[in-house]
Amino acid sequence: MAKKQQTRSYTEAIQNRKARYEYQILETIVAGIELLGSEVKSVRLGKASLNESFATIHHDEVWLENMQITPYEFNHLDALEPKRSRKLLLHKEEIRRLQSKINEKGLTLIPLKAFFDKNGRLKVELALAKGKKLYDKRETIKGRENERHLQQLRKQY
Repeated sequence: MAKKQQTRSYTEAIQNRKARYEYQILETIVAGIELLGSEVKSVRLGKASLNESFATIHHDEVWLENMQITPYEFNHLDALEPKRSRKLLLHKEEIRRLQSKINEKGLTLIPLKAFFDKNGRLKVELALAKGKKLYDKRETIKGRENERHLQQLRKQY
């Protein structure tokens, strides 16, 4: 008997679209995230946001702050705070390496996207980033506009 193909009705990834505009990305790392069951269901439905979120390191643990996960509508047992701190799962060596880079260079940890891996576990792609100045942001916009203009010229010929 042939296997039925499953169609997924949930979002594949949640993007932090402002991150690449606001920050210069130096390095990325993928971490697991510790969530409760109802939070996972909300994320699968796409009811989460990484805007204005960041990661901090306290006592050799990485915490994701300000990640908005709207409570699952069918969960009536426990009311969870939408912007609570969530623990990220990394190896001790990775945490120590990130901590040293953050302390030395004045960098910050920001989430770029949250996605489900092939085993159905939620992962968060973190970036070591440095904040852009206003003129850097203008330069990014100018480069993007030039690229669009070149694409339009290529289509014409």
